[in-house]
Amino acid sequence: MFGGGSIQLARVAGIRIGIDPSWFFILFLIIWSLSGYYSDRFPDGSTAFVLATISALLFFGSVLLHELGHAFEARRSGIGIIGIDLWMFGGVAKMERDSQSAGEEFRVAVAGPLVTLAIAAICWVVASLLGGVDASSDALRLDAVPQDELVAVIGYLGFINLLLLVFNLIPGFPLDGGRIARAAAWRITGSRNRATRFAGLLGRGFGFAMIAGGAAMFLLWGNLIGGIWLAIIGLFLNQAARSAIVQTQLTDHLEGISVADIMDSEPVAVPADLPLDRAHDEYFLRYRWPWFPVVDADGRLVGIVGEESVTSLPEAVRPGRTVATVMAGDSGDGVSSLRVGAEEPLEALLGREALVRLGALLAVDDDGRLRGMVTADAVRRALAPATGR
Repeated sequence: MFGGGSIQLARVAGIRIGIDPSWFFILFLIIWSLSGYYSDRFPDGSTAFVLATISALLFFGSVLLHELGHAFEARRSGIGIIGIDLWMFGGVAKMERDSQSAGEEFRVAVAGPLVTLAIAAICWVVASLLGGVDASSDALRLDAVPQDELVAVIGYLGFINLLLLVFNLIPGFPLDGGRIARAAAWRITGSRNRATRFAGLLGRGFGFAMIAGGAAMFLLWGNLIGGIWLAIIGLFLNQAARSAIVQTQLTDHLEGISVADIMDSEPVAVPADLPLDRAHDEYFLRYRWPWFPVVDADGRLVGIVGEESVTSLPEAVRPGRTVATVMAGDSGDGVSSLRVGAEEPLEALLGREALVRLGALLAVDDDGRLRGMVTADAVRRALAPATGR
């Protein structure tokens, strides 16, 4: 009920790891491509396929470690992590808020590339120990696959991580290099929005360059697959950078507006000790809402309860059960992401996935007491003058 749009794979240190459906498509393409790569040295089709599958999974494991690097550093800086999703273009760590200083932005941005660099270095050292320096050097070249299966896989992993490192350090937002460039511009100008515009323009420029490069690969060298893929990445980078620029326009408009300014200061909340039959009749049947916040006797937010959690129980047992027994607790999957400080700036809500997924966020004070509810409609109305809608 409260999960994201991706398929949950696991949890690492409490961070939800999800897989977007597009990930399966790119996994198939990588395995298919690597099967041909390994067949140059290992003619046995089954061996080449197994090595290709292992290499593809290790590659995405490296991407996951890269995103965990961002996530752990963000956590250390006090930024909540909604989760990490693997998808067609690699991975993304979803954070509850943007960085609040240039130094914080730099530390979070550089953490991922440092992990990737460490993986590439470890692969080179291990390949050197197993097969010698010549073998490890061959392993880092796509045109020379080592004879040893293990060295070949480790070498590929080192090569792809070097490639990932170089790509991510392109100084165009929202790539890591673009975020590092934004941190530098932020430190120089003292303005996050001006820095974001600068990094976004760099991102759009590199996006257009990739689209042109993809067209050249196809028209001049006849590389259809490589050209299309580079152009698609360029389109994605261009659109993401454009979105970042648009968001800076919105944050300029929202400056000085807090959550308390637009929230409903009299939210409807269900007491945790209320019997389920009364909760169903007095709240779900009356208001026709799919979920409600749950508070304790002191008004502290302790979770949320969905209608399905109540109606899934037989009517005969509902009088003997309380809301607290079926609610999704505040530490449950995705529920903590509903919390927002009543005095936080409104711009902090723009990246909150829960606002889109559940339609509202819950404003609390420093003691955790529920003070209001911020709906997606209220945020849209606040944004209307900036968007012209």
